[in-house]
Formats: sequence, C-alpha cells, structure tokens
Amino acid sequence: MKPTPAQKTTPLVSPASAAVVRDAATQLFIGGQWVSAKEDRTFAVVDPSTGNVIAGVSDGDIADGISAVDAAEMAATAWKATSPRRRSDVLMKCFHLVLEQAEWLAQLITVENGKALADARSEVSYAAEFFRWYAEEAVRAPGEYGPAPSGANQIIVNHEPIGIAVLVTPWNFPAAMATRKMAPALAAGCTCILKPAAETPLTALAIGEIMRQAGVPAGVVNIVTTRKAGPVVSAMLHDKRVRKLSFTGSTGVGRTLLREAADQVVSCSMELGGNAPFVVFDDADLETAVAGAMVAKMRNGGEACTAANRFYVQKGVVGEFTRRFAEEMAALKVGPGLAADTQLGPLITEAAVAKVERLVDDAVAKGARLVTGGSRSNGDGFYYQPTVLADVSPDAEILREEIFGPVAPVIAFETEDEVVRMANDTEYGLVSYVFSGDLKRALAVAGRLESGMVGINRGVVSDAAAPFGGMKQSGLGREGSHHGMLEYLETKYIAASW
Repeated sequence: MKPTPAQKTTPLVSPASAAVVRDAATQLFIGGQWVSAKEDRTFAVVDPSTGNVIAGVSDGDIADGISAVDAAEMAATAWKATSPRRRSDVLMKCFHLVLEQAEWLAQLITVENGKALADARSEVSYAAEFFRWYAEEAVRAPGEYGPAPSGANQIIVNHEPIGIAVLVTPWNFPAAMATRKMAPALAAGCTCILKPAAETPLTALAIGEIMRQAGVPAGVVNIVTTRKAGPVVSAMLHDKRVRKLSFTGSTGVGRTLLREAADQVVSCSMELGGNAPFVVFDDADLETAVAGAMVAKMRNGGEACTAANRFYVQKGVVGEFTRRFAEEMAALKVGPGLAADTQLGPLITEAAVAKVERLVDDAVAKGARLVTGGSRSNGDGFYYQPTVLADVSPDAEILREEIFGPVAPVIAFETEDEVVRMANDTEYGLVSYVFSGDLKRALAVAGRLESGMVGINRGVVSDAAAPFGGMKQSGLGREGSHHGMLEYLETKYIAASW
C-alpha cells in the first residue's frame, strides 16, 4: 500500500509523471499530522526531464518551523524514555516498509530529481539500509565503568540523547540523505525536524508517511518543506530548545549555518562540498580503473559530493585510459529517467546546466581538448552530454569548483609526489580514489591524501556501516556506522562513591 496522500496535488503537466506523484503527500508533517502551511502557500516541484510542474507543495515559514519544534519538544521526553529495543523495532519496521514501497519510491525520486531509474533504485536500497543499520545500533549505545586511578571513586560514563535535532538535506539523494540523518537521531532517542531541499520535497514527505505507518510516535519526526530555508532554519537554530544541527550541502551554506548555530552553541555535523581526485597509476588494471571511473564519476549523473572531479592519470597510461573512458562515456544513453533504457538523466535545474557549461567552456578556452561531449542536449529538460576533457590546464576553473555534472577532466602526471601534491591542492577533503596494482603503494598514497575517505581500486565508498565524512572544508563529524549515532548523543560523566 502506498503512503496515504496528504492532499490532492496541482494539475499535472507531464502525463508520464502523473501516476507516480498522484499518491504523494504534499503538506507539512508536524506532530504526526499532515497540515497546510500557516499562510496556506505552496511552491512548484518541477520534473527536470521536461521542465514541467508536477506538484504543488506546502511552503512553510518561520511559524511552521517553530510549530515543528513545539511538536518535537512535546514528544521528546517520551521518546527519550522509550527503550532502545522499542526504538530498534520501529526502525526495523521502517526498513521493511521502505523495501515494500521501493519501486514507487524510486520512481518518485526519478520524477522530481531526474536521475535514471536504476540510480534511483540503488538510492532506495541505500536509504533503507540506514534504517536497518540503526535499528541494530539502537540497542548498542556505549557506556563505561571503572575505578578512578586514585581509588577514591568509580567513574561512570553514560551517553544520553542530545535533544531536538534540525536536519537539513540536499536534493541529490532525497531519500538516502534523509534516512542517514533521521535513523541515527531516532536510534539515539532524539526527536527531529527535517527540512528537505525545495527541489525534491516529495521523497522526504513519502519517507515521513512511511515512518508514521511504521509506528514512529507523533512529533518524533516532523518535516517542514519551504522555499524560505534560510529564515526558517535560522529561527529554529535560535530556539534554545534545539540542540543539534545536521546539514548536508555546499560549503558556503555550511559556513553560514555554523555562524548561526554559534549563537546558541548548537552541536553541528556538517557534510559539505567535495572535489574528489581520481588517481590512476601506470601499474593499474585499466579495465578496473575505467569501470571504477564510470561509477565514481557517473553515480547519480555526477551530481554527488563523492563524484570524481579531477582525473589524474600517470603518463604511461593516460592516452589509453582517456580513450577507453571516453568510449564508455559516449556510449551512455541520455534521456528521461523513467525510460527503461536511460543511463543518464537530466541535471536538476537549468542553473545546474549553465554552471557545467560555463566550466567546460572555461577549460576549453584555456587549452583543454574535448574528447567527447561538451554540449547541452537538444529539446526539453535540463540535459548535458557526458563529457571527457583531456590536457586540462592547471588554472582551469573546473579543477577548483565542484562540477556536479557528467564532466570528467583528465590531467597527466609523472611521479607519486607530484600527484599527491595536485590531489591535495584544494580546500576540500571529502573522498579520494586510488587505482594501482601495487597495494603497498596504494595504501601509502591513501595515507598521504587529505580526505576523510579513500577508495582503493573501487569507485564507490558509501556504506551505512562505514563512517562518512571529510576533512578540511568538506565538513565536521561523521554519518553512518556507530560514529553516526554518537553525533546525536551527549557524554555524561558521573563520579560515584559508595
């Protein structure tokens, strides 16, 4: 059974999307109820494959955000007192319900995000896994007990819920980024308010309805959709009842939120931008390296913070690698995400296409050679062709900015020291990729790279059981694994004598 619709959507322009969004919730989810925004305003959700409006979603404001905090406060005491086993059971129910609705959720993601359906199906599986992982972690909160060195007392260390959490998620993984935050918050005993991206609110609302059906008590999870993200999130962060912020998005917005959070000394977890280097040594297996490059670059159409952004290939194999890589990229079928044969869907907005176009044009103007692609696709929607650039100049903007699109710049290098220097020459430090037939060399280089995660001979690192996060200006804290739940727990020390 699909989630219960909260209200009828606006008339649909795209018939292909109509059946998918017909049963989607479109109101705010506050205190266990579907409610309209207090000012009864809505905003449009657009299908990137056509540019057509597919739904109207409630546009919350500051008053709605504070109402969500009120609801989270009312539920906080009871949820904190709920046994870890009961929290675990609820999260496991969420896991099973997501799997039951997996195909519909994947289609919903595709319709509002644009990604190919195969990508969306993978995201739903990944999103569900956070519910299962934290259902298992909920009953394993850490604690310590032992004598003080002086022998005068016992040291007891407990971990308790940090309190009400505001969770801000991006549009590129609308299901997985929501569950990656909500699941550990609930496992730890916190209540929360989710503020999803305005480009992709339908998926977050669908997850909220699934959580309601799974037995998450009223007020434990609240969802506020809004086009006024800055003022609404700021108001919640300045409410003294809010004690946690978890944000995934750009480094620029992250810096702003850190300043906002400082006023009430709110604990912050930040998963910010990336500029991932993809390093191929001349002893790498090229078939493995090209396959890894396709995953690292083209997962989610390149619109991922973990996407390989800069391809550094040793001179002995740069020509062959570039040729093979370009052939694979050129062979991708571009089209609407719901089409069965589509491998690459549209980008999220026209602005995203314009940014990619600008970066490619700048690289070519500075001497880069177009091996394949390099232009928009004709017709409706926000499409850009899979693109490989060779001989990219070190001063090209594309090596400094996060691309967030299907474009791969290739740069040749000679020595290990040279490539480590180039790979680290960025303010970001989220993830890196290293391909080599020499594991000793690969591990040594991984140790020298300034990034929170490294993939060796593989193009994907994300796993619910692994700590996800970066160094430098790629963020603070970790998501996933047992580290993810610790972000929602306060450490309390008790000195006891008896």
